[in-house]
Amino acid sequence: MREEEVSPEGWKPINVKGFINEIGPLLRPLERGEVEVYAMQAEARHLNPLGLVHGGVLTSLLDQAVAIVAWNACDRQPTVTVQMDTRFLGAARAGDFLATRASLRHATRSLLFVDASVSAGGAPVAAASAILKRTAKTGQST
Repeated sequence: MREEEVSPEGWKPINVKGFINEIGPLLRPLERGEVEVYAMQAEARHLNPLGLVHGGVLTSLLDQAVAIVAWNACDRQPTVTVQMDTRFLGAARAGDFLATRASLRHATRSLLFVDASVSAGGAPVAAASAILKRTAKTGQST
């Protein structure tokens, strides 16, 4: 979905700086619930030579979702992904609406543990478990 196209009903693009804008736009539902949900419309530009959505697109979407959840859990302090284990469970194709759900599993003083999944048409495509580290704001030390 290009910027000039209309978002799917019930979803709106969110302004996230950086790489995700190169593959996005990243979408969020107009009505938010307890679980963080984000999405992206798969296009031909997201495909690998087999005609399936490239694993790098899926991992980028998962990483962005876990980062937003961690950022919110840290009162909007910066975090970095230390580790992300991804499991590919199915395939997605151009035209699929990739819905991503992410939730905080556990938090310590310095680390956050976040789980996320991507589905297309209700079918699981990928899942991830991530560890993110709180980082200091500019001018602070950890």
